Amino acid sequence: MPNKTFFAFILPSLIAMVLFIALPIVSVVVQSLYVSHEQILVEVENCQPFGGCSTELRVDSAATAALRDEQPLGRFNGLGTYVNRAHLATTELGVILSSERSFGEKWGQILNLPFYKALIFTLVYCFFVTPLAMALGFTIALAVNALPKVTKGPIIFFSLLPMIITPLIGSLILYWMLSPNGILGATIQHIFNDPTLSLRASPALTWGALLTYGVWTNAPFSFVVFYAGLQTVPGDTLESAMIDGASRWERIRYVIIPHLAPLATFVALVQLMDNFRVFEPIVGFSAEANATSLSWLIYNDLTGDSQQFGSAGATSVLTILGVVILLSPVLVRTWREFKHKAV
Repeated sequence: MPNKTFFAFILPSLIAMVLFIALPIVSVVVQSLYVSHEQILVEVENCQPFGGCSTELRVDSAATAALRDEQPLGRFNGLGTYVNRAHLATTELGVILSSERSFGEKWGQILNLPFYKALIFTLVYCFFVTPLAMALGFTIALAVNALPKVTKGPIIFFSLLPMIITPLIGSLILYWMLSPNGILGATIQHIFNDPTLSLRASPALTWGALLTYGVWTNAPFSFVVFYAGLQTVPGDTLESAMIDGASRWERIRYVIIPHLAPLATFVALVQLMDNFRVFEPIVGFSAEANATSLSWLIYNDLTGDSQQFGSAGATSVLTILGVVILLSPVLVRTWREFKHKAV
């Protein structure tokens, strides 16, 4: 393809990426370096008819508004937001690690730091949900592929239901089912013989519910991709393996899995990026008391009593860096395989 034709094809995509991806990221990075202006206080003498006079501090609304109009980004803070207690907490973390407390006590104190509490749950969610969802999707794809053609349509439809349902609605439904008055919540109370056991009161139950929901909602995507890949497996190769006496498991291990390996890399990349931004289940489960994520921290900064754009920007930048670090091993492996094939 001539260079002019190639650039003509990709130019709309490049313009869209610059406008809707590159520029917003630059804006977020700039905003993360600033914090909101403090309110300007003035001393006001307050005199009562029979009580004398007293001096009190009041907010000068006009001066504060003028300062904000003059410097709309706020007060320059540099990397101060990144290292404060709400984010990397370098000072607090140094004090905790240098103390003579036990590992359990140090771990508990680290979990009290908002950013690390959210980061730990986000990483657990990624590394637990992604492989299990891929394994479940692959298993369903193998099972559906072996079914008669008459039954494949309905089974595929029901397998895709978790993907069809809006994530927030799905998490709300499961939350209601796990509530003390719900069918699952009442069953769990009956099994453990504890009428006070509830989703809100048990961090372990909250984490378990969120992780189970994550596997349930992510599996359909893996199923669709792997099922499509199964249709491209060479029939001659499978027949040759059967003639050679290979069992079903051996055909899966030595023929199907190597054939679907590039698809598995693609699915892992997509789901790792998606799971690192986990947000809807936490809101739907109202689980912020026991589990928070990096995306939830951004949401909380922007919806609190005072919108903290600098704090939200810093968390966004750290989230982007986290996604890049998380995907780096997979991207490097993919590049090496591509380079090896090219040679």
